[in-house]
Amino acid sequence: MIYTNSDGGARGNPGPSAIGIIVRDGEKILEEHAEVLKKPVTNNIAEYTALIKALEIASKHTQGEITSILDSELVVKQLLGEYSVKNPYLMKLFLEVQKLQNHFEKITYKHVKRSDKYQEYADYLLNKKLDEKFGKKR
Repeated sequence: MIYTNSDGGARGNPGPSAIGIIVRDGEKILEEHAEVLKKPVTNNIAEYTALIKALEIASKHTQGEITSILDSELVVKQLLGEYSVKNPYLMKLFLEVQKLQNHFEKITYKHVKRSDKYQEYADYLLNKKLDEKFGKKR
């Protein structure tokens, strides 16, 4: 089973932002990715952007079943249809995720607390990128 842990964060809302991603097969990390986003965005936009990149990376490793793990309750509940997507830009990103879902036999979305060890690592990756580009957060 392939798992993705993705996290997006912004320093300010909107503000400088980055994403951190881990793609793994059980405990074994297959790939990790982090990048600073080109323009300041909100936390929610960064979360969706991270998930999109995670799905793109995961599609290189499997077209089977994956579990995408996020610490954004909003994004998970929107993807599960429990919350509606009201923001037009988030809707664009939501639809991009829907399109990427077609690359897989099945996707399960799971919300976890930030204290999950893989989620902490995805958060570490994104903050490392932000620190490198903008200095340590205070």
